[in-house]
Amino acid sequence: MAVPRIAVVPGSFDPITLGHLDVIGRAAGIFDELHVLVVHNPDKTALIPFADRVSLIQDSIAEAGIRGRITVTSWNVGLLVDYCTDVGATVLVKGVRGQTDLVYETPMAIVNRDLAGVETVFLLPNPEHAHVSSSLVRQVDSLGGDVRPYVPGAVARFLRPNES
Repeated sequence: MAVPRIAVVPGSFDPITLGHLDVIGRAAGIFDELHVLVVHNPDKTALIPFADRVSLIQDSIAEAGIRGRITVTSWNVGLLVDYCTDVGATVLVKGVRGQTDLVYETPMAIVNRDLAGVETVFLLPNPEHAHVSSSLVRQVDSLGGDVRPYVPGAVARFLRPNES
């Protein structure tokens, strides 16, 4: 019997964007089991609490019709590779929008491989989502702009419940 290919898609997902959802959907088609993991980014001030981010990701995956063995949870203690070891994952999946993301992610990928033998697979987003980041969505939202072109419906409803 073959060992299942388990991967983790980590991110702050604050909020999840259509680009994130695209990467999650494609990763779910590649791996036998996928863990979408909300992690704390100490360099960012969170807009949405952890528990709400987990729920929004679950709702967004369901609304998008993404199928597969997908677990959505959060992790805020220890190293990311510790979570991978705990669940038997050997691969991290990261979406990269361009050279800046790749430069940022490469050292972490090397350290994760050194620490625990966990490889990193980079997926490019569909071009229509390549310019979208959670930071951009938070900025547009904070200034009263329409974020619906950039986020799943569940997120749009969460951010602007009176505009649904």
